[in-house]
Amino acid sequence: MSQFDAERDIQNIVGELVQECTRRGHVLTETLVTFMVKAVILDPTNGIDAERKLTEQDTEKLKKLCLEKLLEKGSPSLDSIKMQLYFYMNYTSQREFLKEIHVSLDSRLCPLSRQITDCRVKTSQESDAVYSRIITYILLQSSMGSPTDVDSVQEVKAALQSIFPQSELRSFMFLPKKKKEEQLQELAMISTGIRLFNKASQDREGQFDIRELLPTVLKDALSSTGQTIRKELSETRTLAWKFTAVLEKLTQCSRQRRHSEDPVALLKQALYNVRAHEGFLKVLLTDASSCEKVVELLQTDLSSQLKILTETLKPSETAPAQRVITSFKALSSMWSRLLDEAELLNFLHNISVNLRPFVASQASVGSEAGLDSLQGAAEVKSDEQRVAESSGEQIDPAQAETKEWLMPEAASSYSELPLQYNGFCGYTLVNSDGLLLPGNPHIGVLKHEGKLYAFSSKEAALKFASSPDAFAAEVVEKVKRSPELIPLLNLHQQLSYANPYSVVKKEENLGTGSSCKCDSGTQTDIHPIETNIDKSYEWNEWELRRKALQLVNLRKKVTHSSQTNQSHMRRENATQTWLQKDAACQSKRDCGSNATVPHVYLAGVTGQKQAHVVKVNLSKPAYED
Repeated sequence: MSQFDAERDIQNIVGELVQECTRRGHVLTETLVTFMVKAVILDPTNGIDAERKLTEQDTEKLKKLCLEKLLEKGSPSLDSIKMQLYFYMNYTSQREFLKEIHVSLDSRLCPLSRQITDCRVKTSQESDAVYSRIITYILLQSSMGSPTDVDSVQEVKAALQSIFPQSELRSFMFLPKKKKEEQLQELAMISTGIRLFNKASQDREGQFDIRELLPTVLKDALSSTGQTIRKELSETRTLAWKFTAVLEKLTQCSRQRRHSEDPVALLKQALYNVRAHEGFLKVLLTDASSCEKVVELLQTDLSSQLKILTETLKPSETAPAQRVITSFKALSSMWSRLLDEAELLNFLHNISVNLRPFVASQASVGSEAGLDSLQGAAEVKSDEQRVAESSGEQIDPAQAETKEWLMPEAASSYSELPLQYNGFCGYTLVNSDGLLLPGNPHIGVLKHEGKLYAFSSKEAALKFASSPDAFAAEVVEKVKRSPELIPLLNLHQQLSYANPYSVVKKEENLGTGSSCKCDSGTQTDIHPIETNIDKSYEWNEWELRRKALQLVNLRKKVTHSSQTNQSHMRRENATQTWLQKDAACQSKRDCGSNATVPHVYLAGVTGQKQAHVVKVNLSKPAYED
């Protein structure tokens, strides 16, 4: 059966199951039902072959099994799948979330900005209305107060009038639209910076906390999200360690049965549920810790910026206007970043709260007293204790020369290696019938076919390394029977058919088209062999008809000539002109003579005081030359 036919049959079954669940009073999403249908088909114990076309008997059996799993009450396995689908559909990266926040803010401010930039002010009433819209725009963008709060409006109005009096509104209206939008953004930033500076100046103790200006919801999220997630993660880890200790004790007892009705099966499902919850809380806590660090840095930068502004705006000194405006913009930028971090923390807090109902089914597995009785004298060990106990065991490369091992001393960034099975021990999962124990990379990391494996003990590492392909195949078979392990062990690629992440992405991309189409064409030569080309050949019948009609029409045509009024009694005349010939003559010869050079001799210039100077002319006459 082709993949297209299989997907079509599954979609039909999903639609029928959704309607049946709705009829029974359970509203389920198509994403959940689709994943459950594929998980049931993937489980080999159900006897449904996905490679062949589903018969009516297979379809009815598939519907029955899916309905049993979807409508099961108090099932940790079903809650784990719901939790995983919820997280994949709602969680997003910090960059994507902030992008969505900014797009949402722009969409809310866009109509108001358009009203400001597109209006034409002709009367004083219209001028007042536009100025009020600018104040509202600044309030909405800064999130410092509401347009219905009189005090907030007065603060913004006072800050705006100090940099943009209402008298300048007329010149603002003559600007191009793009310039108006840029100036509007700049006015909002400067006004917000002025308000922040005024708030800080009112704090006489000098310990101004910018977080106090946030809305109540964001302020609570900023102060309690990280602490709440840490507390919840600690409780979840403690419960996971207790489930692990109980299951470890029960699996060591050879008398325990291995049926689906056995309490051990429910305990394993509860362990998977808690481990999935723990993994999601780790992701949320990482983001929350990053936000808290950014907030602390912003608070430090804000304090230093306020000190600079206070020194700059001393009454005894005159500060450059551009420098002051730049400082106000910097304050506004810090405030915007703080709002982003607060929104992100609120988003993380909401996700952590919405994950709690998916771990409520653990109460049906057993009470705390029941777990304590099952635990008995078994010691509850944390993941850190297990890693510390096995850290003394380390693989000797000489014991497994045929395999490649990564040791802590030889690998940089050893703790950040992309471990297979999300860091859990694959050998324990197979050998202990689905028990999840964290692997210890310090024992040694096995590298096999480009994948890295960590193990809970040296013995588990050596046995897994003796036949890694066989153990990996057994892990896949275990996962097929428990579909919640697919995302928990990060086996999306090996079992992409029932990958919840791919199901979610398919739902998101529904309607956008899964294949790209384009128009294309090709052209072939009429005569591939050049020697057979006939220049007069024509393959088009209609072209031949056109040429035939043209020949018939030409035979009936006669050439005629006539004389018009413009050409009657007229002729073409032409004249020729003779240009004058250029001539030249030579003038008479010029000649000249040299002038006489005078020579005068003076005698008696030096000597006695009473001597007489005698002047003698020695020049020759001109004719003697």
